[in-house]
Amino acid sequence: MRLQEALLAWYRKNARPLPWRGEKDPYRILVSEVLLQQTRVAQAIPYYRRFLARFPTLEALRDAPLEEVLKVWQGAGYYRRAENLHRLAQAVERLPRCFAELKRLPGLGPYTAAAVASMAFGERVAAVDGNVRRVLARLFARENPSPKELFALAEGLLPEGEDPGVWNQALMELGATVCLPRKPLCPACPLKAFCQGQGNWERYPRPRRREAPEERLAALVLWGAGGVYLERLSGRFRGLYGVPLFPEEELADRAKAFGVAPRYLAEVLHALTHRRLRVKVYGAPWEGVGEDPKGKPLPKLMEKVLGKALPLLAHAGVVPFPHAKPHGVEPR
Repeated sequence: MRLQEALLAWYRKNARPLPWRGEKDPYRILVSEVLLQQTRVAQAIPYYRRFLARFPTLEALRDAPLEEVLKVWQGAGYYRRAENLHRLAQAVERLPRCFAELKRLPGLGPYTAAAVASMAFGERVAAVDGNVRRVLARLFARENPSPKELFALAEGLLPEGEDPGVWNQALMELGATVCLPRKPLCPACPLKAFCQGQGNWERYPRPRRREAPEERLAALVLWGAGGVYLERLSGRFRGLYGVPLFPEEELADRAKAFGVAPRYLAEVLHALTHRRLRVKVYGAPWEGVGEDPKGKPLPKLMEKVLGKALPLLAHAGVVPFPHAKPHGVEPR
């Protein structure tokens, strides 16, 4: 049996029943692929359904304000993805049918453009994500393959006369469920007879180990009339809302600016892709007018901060409800 036949036979028997499997609507495929850029499959499913329930078409997404889009995306993290989807919806009335044009749209790199082009429109183009990179590196025993080399290898494997979207999904499924980063299930692999890296899988691809630096910050939770003081955030959380977040050494100046004497409440740890955040949470009553955080799109970090701070402030008699915390989908 040829390599392609072996993988496709395995895929037809073992593919997970995911809500976007077999989908041909390019918009729905796009939403699933954008979610999966930084989110594991099990975590992405409820957000996929929630997002499409509110924005079932590209037109519905185009007509919605960005703040509402970010609110619906809340909890999925990496909010730049939602912002780029919204920008894309403003840029086109319908999604282009070819890889070259899709790749020019906001937020669509080569992988996402190839996934949409192959799955929705049947274009014979390879989609190389992290899972496919690992499969190809082991299959061809390449320690540190370049993106160009990987794309060429993947293009060379595209089978004639088969749906390229199904083939791309089969490779991804193999990487996600069998050819795992650690402890791959080699005896169960349908490509074991073809794999040049078998028995030495840890070499391919060469591990990219980098210690994520830690950033120390402070968050200031101010409770005023009607709720919490919230501000529009910038930087990595651009477009979202939250309490003031700043380097620890700025606490005295920030407290002075608000005319408060905050007390330490708790510490929150939050992991980003390339950085760890260690946030000391401070709180104080405030003379201004606050608002209900449930009505604003909040990054996951702010959900953690408020989830820690508000019950403690309530216990101290500062806020009027004892178990206050933001509501939303809990993906993790």
